[in-house]
Amino acid sequence: MSRIRFALAQINPVVGDIAGNSALIRDAVRDAANAHASVVAFPEMALTGYPIEDLAFSPDFVDESEEGIRVLAGQLDADGSGDIAVIVGFVRRAATPSFGGAIAHNSLAVLFGGEVHSTYDKQHLPNYSVFDEERVFVPGHEPLALVLGGVKVGFLICEDLWRDEGPVETLAEQGLDVVVVINASPFDRTKDDNRFPLLVRRARQFSAPVAYVNLVGGQDDLVFDGDSAVVDASGTVCARAQRFESTILHHDVVGTAGGSGLDVRERTLNLLAPVITPDKDELDDIWAALVLGVRDYVTKNGFASVALGLSGGIDSAVCAVIAADAIGADRVFGVSMPSQWSSDHSQSDASDLANRIGCQYDVQPIGDLVGPFEQQLQLKGLAAENIQARARGMILMALSNQHGHLVLTTGNKSEIAVGYSTMYGDTVGGYAPLKDVPKTLVWELAEWRNRAATDNGEPAPIPQNSISKPPSAELRPGQTDQDSLPPYDVLDSILDRLIDRRESISTIVKAGFALELVSHIAHLVSISEWKRRQGAIGPRISRMAFGRERRLPITVRRSTL
Repeated sequence: MSRIRFALAQINPVVGDIAGNSALIRDAVRDAANAHASVVAFPEMALTGYPIEDLAFSPDFVDESEEGIRVLAGQLDADGSGDIAVIVGFVRRAATPSFGGAIAHNSLAVLFGGEVHSTYDKQHLPNYSVFDEERVFVPGHEPLALVLGGVKVGFLICEDLWRDEGPVETLAEQGLDVVVVINASPFDRTKDDNRFPLLVRRARQFSAPVAYVNLVGGQDDLVFDGDSAVVDASGTVCARAQRFESTILHHDVVGTAGGSGLDVRERTLNLLAPVITPDKDELDDIWAALVLGVRDYVTKNGFASVALGLSGGIDSAVCAVIAADAIGADRVFGVSMPSQWSSDHSQSDASDLANRIGCQYDVQPIGDLVGPFEQQLQLKGLAAENIQARARGMILMALSNQHGHLVLTTGNKSEIAVGYSTMYGDTVGGYAPLKDVPKTLVWELAEWRNRAATDNGEPAPIPQNSISKPPSAELRPGQTDQDSLPPYDVLDSILDRLIDRRESISTIVKAGFALELVSHIAHLVSISEWKRRQGAIGPRISRMAFGRERRLPITVRRSTL
């Protein structure tokens, strides 16, 4: 019997940056080698980043990926790591284009001795819209199993693990010592309800440990949480990595295949103490996902700073604190834009927030901008209210143009669902941190973040008045959100059933909600799709986020959804 060390390298690549991602891989292999690893596994499509979307139709990009994996093998050998088996996800040419014309396989390569020793192509394709692989990739080949330093290893890619038939069934018959599964599995609030039960079931089915390595980082509206882990043959989690951070998880595997197979570097190993990162509070995970999504969108797209309107309300306060946690308060520019209807507390609460978190702060009144529009166009009622929001949007975009800020739009999922926003006003911006966060959850996150600060001996970042006061757009005297909407706890309960659970109006009514109210909310959701199509993207934290999982026809007469 032999015992070798596996390293699960949980890295944060950038889509398309093959050279940069190769450098990340080489650095991680060096670190793993220093920890006496003989096998290092990287996530799905680690070389290319994930998801590549329509880059799968680009011959040049696929050729770059294939050349990149060959170059990487040589670089690893030159680094002195040629006797370490390195498992890397990438894309390679398909023999025949798939339906729709894509030319790429989602593949993994085993790099050893300066060469691409073996490859495996993903077989099972997802039927959800995180990556529309049913039109991008074609099915792969038989599952791959290799002996590495006396350890018999099976290989799978992400969804291959989900189905009982196919590669799972084949590998279960091969008497493996370990199964390595490379993944690019994005975070959502219910992820662990499915991820670990599946790993446990498969480990018992294989009668062998399952080593699961996942991407970490933000990519557009997706956030990958890492959470790489090893589950032993009994179904016990015996190693688990930190979520939302780049890290390497090590685990020793005992082999029964003798000295056959690839002669990976032998190590003298001290027994590893188990590394099992405990679960955190759900709100902690959600906050971490939002922060990581903002940080990576800002940094990967080259923005030096962000700007947002500070109204004194809860949404802008939470967005500002997320941004400060993500990139540092000195790179956050808050702008108070009071009108004649703005309350004293909205301005004082905005100033208080800026002082608490230490962000840049400016006051730009909108009265002199709004007046000419109202007079020239003789605006009244809703049109006059909306011109105020659009004046604020123009100020933020002008500052963005002048200083290069990324504008954050502060609307939450509840407002976005029912269209409670002004197009080209409070919807302006390039990224929406709360796009998938219902209003009631915004309040929960604010309370949680304040508790986390005080528990750590720090001042609470969010003014209590921003949390406790009735939400209002302050576009007319005495206005509150509840002039137009039901209480947010009621609204969010209906939206959760309507959107996340996809329940019908009749089912929601049977749960105790009034038919007239549910029908009205369903109608608002339906007629607001045109706004959502034009809205900024934001980090996804649910399984039914607008944009990827939930899209409606814009022109439609079926109000029951």
